[in-house]
Amino acid sequence: MKTELLAPAGNLEKAKIALLYGADAVYIGGKQFSLRARASNFDLDTIEELINFAHGINKKVYVTMNIVFHDDDVFGLDEYLRFLDKLKVDAIICSSMVVVERAKAITDLEIHLSTQFSLTNSVLANYFYDEGIKRVVLARELSLEEIKEVQKQSKADLEVFIHGGMCVSYSGRCTLSNYTSLRDANRGGCAHTCRWLYDLYEGDELLSDNHDFQMSSKDLDATEFIKDLVETGVSSLKIEGRMKSIHYIATVVSAYRMLIDDYYHGSMRDLSFYQNEIKKAENRQTSHGFFKGDTTINEQLYNQRSEIPTKEFVGMVLDYDKIKKKVLIEQRNYFIPGDVLEIFTPDKTTIQFKVDKILSEELIELDAARHPLEKLLVSLNIEVPKFSLIRKVNYE
Repeated sequence: MKTELLAPAGNLEKAKIALLYGADAVYIGGKQFSLRARASNFDLDTIEELINFAHGINKKVYVTMNIVFHDDDVFGLDEYLRFLDKLKVDAIICSSMVVVERAKAITDLEIHLSTQFSLTNSVLANYFYDEGIKRVVLARELSLEEIKEVQKQSKADLEVFIHGGMCVSYSGRCTLSNYTSLRDANRGGCAHTCRWLYDLYEGDELLSDNHDFQMSSKDLDATEFIKDLVETGVSSLKIEGRMKSIHYIATVVSAYRMLIDDYYHGSMRDLSFYQNEIKKAENRQTSHGFFKGDTTINEQLYNQRSEIPTKEFVGMVLDYDKIKKKVLIEQRNYFIPGDVLEIFTPDKTTIQFKVDKILSEELIELDAARHPLEKLLVSLNIEVPKFSLIRKVNYE
């Protein structure tokens, strides 16, 4: 079976974009029991809408239920599980045996074990398989060689993170947020305290005099290991980033989709091609994480650094008028007549054009696209599909 590409989605729009741009499945968090519960836009009706959309194009939806449960978190669990089962959710992702046992008792839901459990060996993988869990998401602290060893011995399917944020703590089990902001990172409230800027002292001596100190790691980029992971037999390759923009999701998903497909077709390009595609949306420094073994100073961010994306997301295509040869755009960032834009389509086609005029929906000519979510018309001789994304090429 072909290895699955699994993408994150923080809302319905992002989920549809991820699926249209090449993900085989998306994982989402509802307003209950999820580590992104505070930010989730997936209420019960929205989950149902996404399930219908995904299944309509033969793709899957997984729902995360991976908080660390306290007594007051269990209220409503059975009702929520039954609702997901009724909707034919393809799997739930959980870290607590509370959820596992209730899901087995009252539903037919497929169960995946979250990376929050910190699973790092085949003995545990087989234990959970025997307990009714079909897939385990490995801890992000495993090397490629360790993943290969687990795969050889495991009866459960394996899911491996390949891209996105890495946690300063083991498998996301951090308590910094609890102590600094009273927000429980393991119950959906992480304040990303490791990415805050600090003064670093040794005794009374300020060591961070010339820079601000932070504790976070660089984001993960596993492009160089995809071939090995697929050949190892890993079932699913997972991208992190439910809080990311639709431009980020579309770009990263598309790059990994091309890489995986090129491998299967025997037509892999130089890795720099896929990495450069990702850089069009990536704004944090990346590293190989733990794939090569224990990390070094080169995989960490000890002082504040930032990188500007090579291309800027300016809008999304809502429609195309074949007769008038105009594209209807939902604006996301500033652009003006004379800018060179690149349209990036779900089928991986890219089209560059120079903006002649910008018109409002009322056909009033504008000197700039200034207002986010404003609907605009721009002339274009080539038909482009809905959900295509538009990036600015010539900006500083």
